[in-house]
Amino acid sequence: MRERKLGELTVSALGLGCMSMSQSYGEARREESERALHRALDLGYTFLDTASLYGLGHNESLIGEVLSSRRDEYILASKCGIGSRDGKRVVDCRPESVKKTCEDSLRRLNTDVIDLYYLHRRDFNVPIEESIGALADLVDAGKIRYIGLSECSSTTIRKAHKEHPICAVQSEYSLWTRDPENKVLDCCAELGIGFVPFSPLGRAFLTGDIDDMAALSEDDMRQTMPRFIGEDFTHNLQLLEQLKPIAKDNSCTLAQLALAWVLARDENFVPIPGTKHVKYVEENAAAADLTISDADLSKAGEIFASNKVHGERYAKSHMISLDPED
Repeated sequence: MRERKLGELTVSALGLGCMSMSQSYGEARREESERALHRALDLGYTFLDTASLYGLGHNESLIGEVLSSRRDEYILASKCGIGSRDGKRVVDCRPESVKKTCEDSLRRLNTDVIDLYYLHRRDFNVPIEESIGALADLVDAGKIRYIGLSECSSTTIRKAHKEHPICAVQSEYSLWTRDPENKVLDCCAELGIGFVPFSPLGRAFLTGDIDDMAALSEDDMRQTMPRFIGEDFTHNLQLLEQLKPIAKDNSCTLAQLALAWVLARDENFVPIPGTKHVKYVEENAAAADLTISDADLSKAGEIFASNKVHGERYAKSHMISLDPED
């Protein structure tokens, strides 16, 4: 697979998001997850994304156990700052918590160093400078190589970057989620920070494989997301129908078209489509070599323009925890 620059790192054009191997999208079978991880490395994926939150440590342990003999083949990204307390999700980016989480992650991942370590979310109770200072200490100690931020505003990014250079920012970005176009992308470009779009396939909506929410398990996180509910979901499916002729004309799948659109936005974007299945690891990899005309990519982008997509990307209770632009 082709490579791209991500800040100071060099990684494959596509990374592999590993979250679904542990949570959020129905049952994950261990054997299939193991095959998917190995197949990704065989195909040239060199960038794996996990977090302490995913499966409350399960995801990191999975990677550490399955890929211990292949650690030199990939750049490892993980995250700290979100955990569970009394069964509830909490954001905790206090310096002592950041450092303890890193120690726990290193142990689970079976590694001496994490290549890219993100703050998973901004903690509004802790100055960002203090959290970044703790991460800088981990860099100095040789426990992490580079620092990243996830789902942060441009204001937070600038404050953090003054404290210590930020290597990459990760945010949801896809045909149907354009929020980072409001200041974050320009900020990253100005400061030389890499950008990692997560959910570049719209949590599988853009693959065309989801047309009946009743087919998903009750605990699937998409069951609570407005874009997947009621009239909003029906409307968004109609938009997706307009995308199908473009994919057909280019002899590619909807997923490959959606990934090609993200990849074409900037040569320094490294999307991390998530999957727990070998067939999707393979399908997604092929998107890195697609050549689609600017006209078709522009048409695809217009179909899913922000003002045409219905429904928020998270439930209201989750949206208020995000770091808004000023």
